[in-house]
Amino acid sequence: MMNRLILPIKKHSRSAERWLRWGYLLLLLITDLLMLAAAMRLAFLIRFELKISLAPDVVPLIDFYKSLALFVVLACFLLFTLAGLYNWYNLAGGTSEYSRAFGACTIAFLMMVLATFMFRAFDLSRLYLVAAWILCAVFVVTARFSLRRVIYRLREHGYFRLRTAVIGTDIEGRVLIDELRDPRSGHEVVGLIGINGNPNGNSAEAHSIPPFLGTIENLEVIVKEQELAELVISPAALPREEVIALYVKALRIPGLELRLATGLFELLTTGVQVQPAGIVPLIRVRKLRLSYMELFIKTVAEYILTIVGLIILAPFLGLIALAVKLDSPGPAFHRRKVLGLGGKQFYAYKFRTMYVDSDRILDEHPELAAQLQEEVKLKEDPRITRLGSWLRKFSLDELPQLFNVLKGQMSLVGPRMISPPEAEKYSRNQFNLLTVKPGLTGLWQVSGRSDLSYRERIRLDMYYIRNYSIWLDFHILFIKTANAVLRGHGAY
Repeated sequence: MMNRLILPIKKHSRSAERWLRWGYLLLLLITDLLMLAAAMRLAFLIRFELKISLAPDVVPLIDFYKSLALFVVLACFLLFTLAGLYNWYNLAGGTSEYSRAFGACTIAFLMMVLATFMFRAFDLSRLYLVAAWILCAVFVVTARFSLRRVIYRLREHGYFRLRTAVIGTDIEGRVLIDELRDPRSGHEVVGLIGINGNPNGNSAEAHSIPPFLGTIENLEVIVKEQELAELVISPAALPREEVIALYVKALRIPGLELRLATGLFELLTTGVQVQPAGIVPLIRVRKLRLSYMELFIKTVAEYILTIVGLIILAPFLGLIALAVKLDSPGPAFHRRKVLGLGGKQFYAYKFRTMYVDSDRILDEHPELAAQLQEEVKLKEDPRITRLGSWLRKFSLDELPQLFNVLKGQMSLVGPRMISPPEAEKYSRNQFNLLTVKPGLTGLWQVSGRSDLSYRERIRLDMYYIRNYSIWLDFHILFIKTANAVLRGHGAY
């Protein structure tokens, strides 16, 4: 069953939706082919035109390498198709799209090596082979990552979102709606559906937004009227027998998908494996969000960037420390106790941006104290020094946290750090938050910074944790962070 894409106008023809969907898939296909061709051409240029080589005696056979490049492009396209890289369920969400693309490129080049060993009467350049493999994987994944940013932006305007209804009017149903309302989820929740012919259900409908649509007894009518593409069942909404009956009923409705929420999304999103024990499938929940390979790549990249950054920034950091001392009495640095991986507490370093008697100043403004308790940040904070305001505007006060990264307590990119009392504000989401290290920068910092509501900050942190990829880290660190810091918006 193929997902339906919708436009902001509710009553939109199926044919238009189908053309929009296939248009994106065609764009994705053309982009993949162009990236693969460009990667093979660049690999040839590096090896034979720039004459960078491991074995200079290898003579390029132009016609052969052209045929080889064509073979790789076609093999990758076939493997991409078999890997589901043109299936909507594997696109525009999660990290499996990237791992599938990398795996398909790797298999294609293994096939090429096997073929050349079996049929060759020539020497194949090893440097060309390795360069082509790496470039194909990097180009394809980077292009798909970029196209996904476009999809995310379009979803904010109502495009590429599935019309969805949640079955179940209990608290879990409302939690599901809250999670699925995020445009990045790819869903447009239009309402709740109750059970057992009881319009009042669990009394949530009268207060729910989006509205109560009816009961599962009238499911076919609701699906047709609302042009639904997907139903999501709240875990406590239906007993086992009724879930099965509902699944059978959904099978008879063309274009409708049925999904069952687990009710444990705060745990399962750390990563799960389904492992059979005899004939019983059991779910194993990982304690950490990142796999060992992801953690290794992230750690190595961050240590290299941090060491290089500290060497380059050392004189600048010294000047800032001196300026802080001259601007107001007190130490140059401030230590804040925060929560790290697994809830372990540590002190995060910052340049001091407040007066040393900041508590006394806050006591003189009880209305600001109440606002601080609610939002954690103050837009007009009398405790901040003149220099501190400037440092915060461009996030320079956080540069000492590079030492926390070096000590293994933080990441360059991650969710925002929180103090132990602040963890309660994350409620059930705090379990997710503590499965990764806090970051010097992160998605919420580059998406509005302190101008965002506290609830939106939590939502962005959860999105980062549940959709982590090394490509997302690079995008945040090298593109979004630079733009947010230079503009200086939302920092206080």
